Amino acid sequence: MAAGVPRGPHGLHVKVCASVVGGEMTPRHECPGRPAPVGAILGAVRHFNTEGPVEAGEHYLIPPLDRVDLEEVLTRIRRRQYFVLHAPRQTGKTSTLLALRDLLNGGSEGGYRCVYASLEAGRTAPGDTASATRETVIPQVLSGLRREARDTLGDDSVAELSAEALRVAPPGDALTEMLASWAAADRRPLVLLLDEVDTLRGDGLLSVLSQLRAGYPKRPRRFPQSVILCGLRDVRDYRAPGARGSPFNIKAKSLRLGDFSEQEVRTLLNQHTEETGQVFSEGALAAVWRETRGQPWLVNALAHEACFESRAGRDRSRAITGGDILDARERLIDSRQTHLDNLGTKLEEQRVRRVIEPVLSGRSVHDASRRDIEYVRDLGLIARDAPVRIANPIYTEVVPRELTSAMQEALVQETAWYVSADGGLKVDRLLAAFQQFFREHSEHWAGRFAYAEAGPQLILQGFLHRIVNGGGRLEREYGLGRGRTDLMIAWPRGERTERFAVECKVQHGSRETTIREGLAQTAAYMDRLGADLGHLVIFDRSAERSWEEKIYRRDEEHEGRDITVWGM
Repeated sequence: MAAGVPRGPHGLHVKVCASVVGGEMTPRHECPGRPAPVGAILGAVRHFNTEGPVEAGEHYLIPPLDRVDLEEVLTRIRRRQYFVLHAPRQTGKTSTLLALRDLLNGGSEGGYRCVYASLEAGRTAPGDTASATRETVIPQVLSGLRREARDTLGDDSVAELSAEALRVAPPGDALTEMLASWAAADRRPLVLLLDEVDTLRGDGLLSVLSQLRAGYPKRPRRFPQSVILCGLRDVRDYRAPGARGSPFNIKAKSLRLGDFSEQEVRTLLNQHTEETGQVFSEGALAAVWRETRGQPWLVNALAHEACFESRAGRDRSRAITGGDILDARERLIDSRQTHLDNLGTKLEEQRVRRVIEPVLSGRSVHDASRRDIEYVRDLGLIARDAPVRIANPIYTEVVPRELTSAMQEALVQETAWYVSADGGLKVDRLLAAFQQFFREHSEHWAGRFAYAEAGPQLILQGFLHRIVNGGGRLEREYGLGRGRTDLMIAWPRGERTERFAVECKVQHGSRETTIREGLAQTAAYMDRLGADLGHLVIFDRSAERSWEEKIYRRDEEHEGRDITVWGM
């Protein structure tokens, strides 16, 4: 493929013509058999995509096939291999599969018959019987293949082949029967790209995988030459409860679609600058990378919020600043869009809790297995490399907010109670109020958290967030084995922003040892933040000690820094 050649709707290299829009030559993309996107025809400005596959005429994009090792993918197809492409939700999987389909059907790699199909329509209810599941799922899968063969290849034969397969074979063999007939009907090799595979459940999933395995030895003349299964998870999780292995043991390899690199983030944002003239300051570029760590949906959603949803951001003569990105982050989190809402839903799963709970509490993993960690990593909740940690700062913020949302709704505290006449935040008063709140309500709220081990830290974060986000910002740092949670309160006061460090620890062993360790950690955190004041909150979870023993306040000094210690 020639570098610099324009690309079609899914990032393919295609011919272009030009139309004159506003006195400038604007490319208009063509794709065989597909109408040009409306935005391209009208000369509309492209935008950041937050839903569905990317379209080159509509969206700023990193070409999907540039995000995978295309040569490896094509080599595996040529070698007649069946393999897996997986990635977290809204990472670009569907866009990549559609671009690959277009390449195999009409690009320089033509000569194949390639069909993309989503299996999501085959999802069944958890309580369905095995026979009902097969009878529901397999016709749905066949229907999806029939529709895509017609729309993509102009091939109407799959309707007749499917009907015949369902007539002569039971549901447990009908998919194998149809694919064998379809592959044999044309000399061109058949390639299937099956998306949303892991939305299938139980017997329906096992039936699809088993039928693909059954026909595998007959390829390529009597079965698809290559099949790519795509979903959130690797194939190791495609198994029935209690099964020792996956039914898809013909898999050659699992490939994972990664997040954007920092350079790809900048490339994407610079497309907006090139098209509109609106620049991102260096602080804004750094903030998008820092807050998202390249998660594709987050990058696009954050930039869209800053440039298109914000009234100030729609002024193209005005640069997007780091402050604009942080403001956009808050609006994005508060909006609880589907991507972030799905994140909250995953937190309810036990295998997710076993990994995330110790991260929130700062302790080591006790109950999580290697498979649990791999599963949560596949979901995109934790970083791909060690140590185990939340994948990016936006998720770091979303997780505790989601877990404490009910508590925050019930709080009667008001931000105004803790703001001085000159606009400063009275952190001493705020933490004293929390100390009393914790004494009165901690047993109730800790008992309601599924994440009980992290209960004290979550209650503190929920309380502070409810107050601080009425005028400032609360930032959090936590991680496996750190033994503490670091909170930073940023509060605007006049022309400057005050920063307060709040270190949170659970007492293990003696009080004095915990305080001594905590003072050193708080001082180091203050130094890193350039914080104005430091506070160390120590939770004593011992059932033997009374509240009178646990509640205290001490003013300490460590390496020239004044730190207030709050016991509770």
